[in-house]
Amino acid sequence: MRAEKNPFCLKDRRDMKAKTRFLALAALATAYALPAQAELPVKKFLPASLAATIAQTAYETCAKQGYQVSVHVVGDEGQSIAALRGDGTSPHTFENSLRKAYTARTFRTPSGEFAQRVKDNPTTGAVHLAGVIAAQGALPIKVGDEVIGAVGVSGAPGGDKDEACAKAGIDKVADFLK
Repeated sequence: MRAEKNPFCLKDRRDMKAKTRFLALAALATAYALPAQAELPVKKFLPASLAATIAQTAYETCAKQGYQVSVHVVGDEGQSIAALRGDGTSPHTFENSLRKAYTARTFRTPSGEFAQRVKDNPTTGAVHLAGVIAAQGALPIKVGDEVIGAVGVSGAPGGDKDEACAKAGIDKVADFLK
């Protein structure tokens, strides 16, 4: 049998001090290592200034073609960042441009692709989600493969024309989205 350590014995006290130092150093090293692993991720976002430029460019592109449209730009969580209701637009275009943008952001795909999915499978439950609409006219805004928002246009005679105006808005700020 082994004898218990005697705290009054010099050798036993040195062993305890060495163990205490080792544990203190180990705790200190762990404390410094954890924050390095616990850093928050860097998240890209769509600034209001770019959202306003996208919306204005999309609006002007459609207006030059004689289309009275409304435009919405939403951020990465689907929140509205910029909105324009064009002169003489029908009241529903404002809501539809928001819903188109929200759809493109939510599904990370052009709203026209979502509309085609619904056409191919009319029983899909996604069409019943709040804020979603199966209509062409919105595009996701991406930095690389990361979707940071979307732009939706409504009011032109056809979703393809709405989408072309949305694309013009994104193209205007393309250099900032790299």
